[in-house]
Amino acid sequence: MRSVVLVCSMLFLVLSCKSAQQPVNAPFISDPEKPGDNRYYWQQRVNYKMDIDMDVNSYRYKGKQTLEYTNNSPDTLKQVFYHLYFNAFQPGSEMDVRSRSIADPDSRVGSRIFNLNPDEIGYIIVNSLKQDGNAVVYKTVGTILEVDLYGPVFPGQTVIFDMEFDAQVPVQIRRSGRNNKEGVALSMAQWYPKLAEYDFEGWHADPYIGREFHGVWGDFEVTLHIDKDYVVGGTGYLQNPNEVGHGYETGEVRRPSGDKLSWHFIAPDVHDFTWAADPEYIHDRLQVPNGPMLHFFYQDDPDIVDNWKRLQPKTLELMNFFSSRIGKYPYQQYSVIQGGDGGMEYGMCTLITGGRDFGSLVSVTSHELAHSWFQFLLATNESKHEWMDEGFAGYISAQAKNKIMDQRFKNPNSGSYDGYYQLVASGLEQPQSTHADRYKYNSAYGSAAYSKGAVFLAQLGYIIGQENLDITLKRYFNTWKFKHPAPNDFIRVAEKVSGLELDWYLTDWTKTTNTIDYGIKSVSGYGAGSKVVLERIGLMPMPLDILVEYKDGRKDHLYIPLRMMRGEKPADQKIRTILADWAWAYPEYEFTLERPVENIRKITIDPENLMADINKANNSF
Repeated sequence: MRSVVLVCSMLFLVLSCKSAQQPVNAPFISDPEKPGDNRYYWQQRVNYKMDIDMDVNSYRYKGKQTLEYTNNSPDTLKQVFYHLYFNAFQPGSEMDVRSRSIADPDSRVGSRIFNLNPDEIGYIIVNSLKQDGNAVVYKTVGTILEVDLYGPVFPGQTVIFDMEFDAQVPVQIRRSGRNNKEGVALSMAQWYPKLAEYDFEGWHADPYIGREFHGVWGDFEVTLHIDKDYVVGGTGYLQNPNEVGHGYETGEVRRPSGDKLSWHFIAPDVHDFTWAADPEYIHDRLQVPNGPMLHFFYQDDPDIVDNWKRLQPKTLELMNFFSSRIGKYPYQQYSVIQGGDGGMEYGMCTLITGGRDFGSLVSVTSHELAHSWFQFLLATNESKHEWMDEGFAGYISAQAKNKIMDQRFKNPNSGSYDGYYQLVASGLEQPQSTHADRYKYNSAYGSAAYSKGAVFLAQLGYIIGQENLDITLKRYFNTWKFKHPAPNDFIRVAEKVSGLELDWYLTDWTKTTNTIDYGIKSVSGYGAGSKVVLERIGLMPMPLDILVEYKDGRKDHLYIPLRMMRGEKPADQKIRTILADWAWAYPEYEFTLERPVENIRKITIDPENLMADINKANNSF
């Protein structure tokens, strides 16, 4: 028994030392100063080294990948899975069939994949794969590579996977591809064999059908060999700027001879790597004071150059806004790149179409840059919690644009509220807990993720107070950056900041299609005063702000707490009267006013219109 105890003690010491060497991603992280941190939280770790040889004439490339994988989980792994995203761009793929069979096809996709010729499709073909030098058995199943390991990977163990693969860039259809509608040659997102995430829920080897992504945190080192006339931008820090030039160089350009240049990038602590390339890119730079270097890559097209020049100082303002409202951007650079099929966020960069009017260009940049916080640094599983990605970015980007474009909207997120109301009225709504690929309608997915997701935050400000929401966002970022937070992780931060119980809000808003509908049922005389009867018509509970306006100009602010909140939000500098709690199960609630009915000019539920009540008609008397 003594020897067993001694061995266990030494093993604990070894594991403790290993954890100390990996403070960000090690297993069993605990920081008592960070509310919401779980001492049993763990996440896997990857380190990629890739050498890529690109043929810009055939749009084919050869890749060598060395992947160091650390199993920080408490589980022994006997399989791993890779994503092969480019395989989605083939006739008969799940993305193709789904895009042709869904009730409201995405116009960017439609039947375009089905009509691709063999030299236009995308593919990734794995030619060899070894685990610590030993060949493994693997099988390609659509966009997933299923791998049976040579030997198990035990908790705390690190293994090396060596892979060689061939690939072809598809004609640009969705996010990635060649020769997009604006003529950008290469938009290279989701282009390499990417190890699937394994977390406390198990493997996330989801096929690529149409939605977004989930990835493992790690370091990337990528060397790209490409035609010397191409300008490259994307994730990572360029290590040889004076060899490639093209606006990166800090001194004399010393290009090697030959038809190709080798671009060497390093990207620390990211969960993806993206790049774009075109021979006609203009490359501008702008330094954010005490912040990152901003890079802008766009085509030398007289119709767009002026807007892209005007965009640059606005991007600097956006960077400062998000850093001040959420948390400091931690990387040394960020790139805004013309490419893709609309707007899509990636590590240290975004791909956006460039032929837009100036307002649209600022809007899409604002939204995609916001994703650097809400998705890239706070790396939620976008397939399962897409509303935390799109909705949170939508909320904060609307706030940012309202300020830097001097729009002066009282509620910058009013458009999101309108989108949510339209979703409810359509009858197509599904709970936000629906997997992103399982929505019956594309439009329902979009409204749930973007509009309802943004309202989640804006309305939370109504529930706990705007100041508490602002603190919550910052504390959420500081607690969960470089991790994979889930919905409960966010709401627990909000609870600790506000001191209120909020599980009811997370449940009703995200896991059901229950709606909010409160009304003023009656106002009648009651002795020398008035009696007001309110009714709860919708199933979703809420606390209520009430404004009573009298004919002599006096205004009374009343607040009805929701009993299950176990407290009240701050008064936000208004003098208010707190009434008795309203327990949700009671469909009616009444209170009295000292003045008679004939002295009342108006009574309004939620005068600031921050509660997403689906029927405003019954909110006032």
